[in-house]
Amino acid sequence: MTQNGNIDVNYKNKKRYNTAKYPIRQPIFIVWLIRLLSKILLIGKKYKIEKVNMEGLKPPYMVLSNHMYFIDFELAAMVTFPHRVNNVVNLDGYYRRPWLMELIGAIGTRKFTNDINLVRAIYKVLRRGDVLCMYPEARYSPCGITSYLPDSLGALVKRARVPIVTIVHHGNHLHSPFWNFRKKRRVPLHTIATKILTPEQIDTMTVDEINACLRKALTYDDYKYQKDNGILIKEPYRAECLHKVLYQCPHCMTESSMASKGDEIYCEECGKRWKLCECGSLCAVDGNTEFDRVPDWFLWQREQVKAQIERGEYCFFDEVDVYSQPRAMNFIHLGAAKVSHDAERGFVLDGEFNGEKYHIQRLPIQNNSLHVEYDWVYVKPYDCFDISTENDSFYCFPKKQNVVTKLAFATEIIYETHAEKCRRAKFERKKGADL
Repeated sequence: MTQNGNIDVNYKNKKRYNTAKYPIRQPIFIVWLIRLLSKILLIGKKYKIEKVNMEGLKPPYMVLSNHMYFIDFELAAMVTFPHRVNNVVNLDGYYRRPWLMELIGAIGTRKFTNDINLVRAIYKVLRRGDVLCMYPEARYSPCGITSYLPDSLGALVKRARVPIVTIVHHGNHLHSPFWNFRKKRRVPLHTIATKILTPEQIDTMTVDEINACLRKALTYDDYKYQKDNGILIKEPYRAECLHKVLYQCPHCMTESSMASKGDEIYCEECGKRWKLCECGSLCAVDGNTEFDRVPDWFLWQREQVKAQIERGEYCFFDEVDVYSQPRAMNFIHLGAAKVSHDAERGFVLDGEFNGEKYHIQRLPIQNNSLHVEYDWVYVKPYDCFDISTENDSFYCFPKKQNVVTKLAFATEIIYETHAEKCRRAKFERKKGADL
């Protein structure tokens, strides 16, 4: 039995990964090896790395990067070379190679959990005079624009009191979109690294001011980058799997009815079709073009989910096939389970393994976002979402099709609602105490 009435999975004394272990200091030969491998992996790609206000910068400092695909790590390594770097990495990145991840100084954590061990490891890295690199969005951007950034980021920066560098990658989503990363596109990449804050500046700022500064610095839009630079993506498969993030038809309003093929996305319910043009714009094949930009359609869906939640209409229930990752080395197939999600209880996962039932609940205030994967290659090539606790991760493959993007929207919106209630209650308590 754990907190909140959770009943853990009975793994029969199998050890869980210890996220409390401190990361090693990156060996110098690893620094050079990563530099070499990054150069090799970038062969054949047109890229530019620009550094702003970085002259004379030496460790310790913190790097905050946007996140669109694995190539982000290669470009970030080019920026930070020749300094020793410890990267924050979700535990699924350790799959089958925990020894390697630990050797390169990675800091293992579970996404969207309150991991005090992660905070301790971050400050240890900075105190010993190295570079801490993290991707605060904690997931690949679904459609090439800024994802959720937690309010806790400002407090982390305030306490660290080291120079802050932001790395913003442009073109990485267009090159390898999260919803179809297997098929690459020929797109020029532009990485901009900027020192945005000094310790002296941090001292004069509030946490809210720091958060505002970070959000502004980490704002990006790959489709705007494409338009501004006149980039044409001519690959005939450029819209394939786009329906995974654009799941609701704006014409007939049906959810999970979208499909895609070649350079078109279409609704299987009403038949309306849109073409993703070479310039990145959307155009209806017939009739009115509701949205001519992928991000606009994507954000419209978020507003639809928000309205459902506000009306008290939102709830999700499904049967799922569950794979867990208590340890770093492999995944364990837990089999069939039932999952629900709503604005009051959050996520509830019920299943049975080794002859014993397990019950996992994550309250709305415990998850500020949701880790989702499209055609996940680690276990099986289907969409899934990850419900993580502080000592386990449950990758759920739903029977319902094309639902994980909406789940991510709902998780963020529900969290924001509960967080705002907590802030108001705290303010009222403080106001009452002052009186």
